[in-house]
Amino acid sequence: MSWLRESSQGCVISVHAAPRASKDAIAGTHGDALKVRLNAPPVDGKANDRLLKFLAEKLGVPGAALSLLRGQSSREKQVLVSGLAAAEIRARLLAE
Repeated sequence: MSWLRESSQGCVISVHAAPRASKDAIAGTHGDALKVRLNAPPVDGKANDRLLKFLAEKLGVPGAALSLLRGQSSREKQVLVSGLAAAEIRARLLAE
């Protein structure tokens, strides 16, 4: 899947963030990115914080295993995940 790639530091997830949603959810793909709806406003980094917390919960990893590489002030973001293989990330994020 084009929204997930491996790097020397871990795996990178390309995310299209949709803030101010009614609930946090993975909503398919948007181009080459995983679309994530967030119940947080895009103000003062609240949507970024919620994105990292939501992904950590879905992946079952501590928040310290995730970091925002790019997109601090954009809907298009790249999140680095340490400690999980790409196949495991894909399975956990797409599981219902």
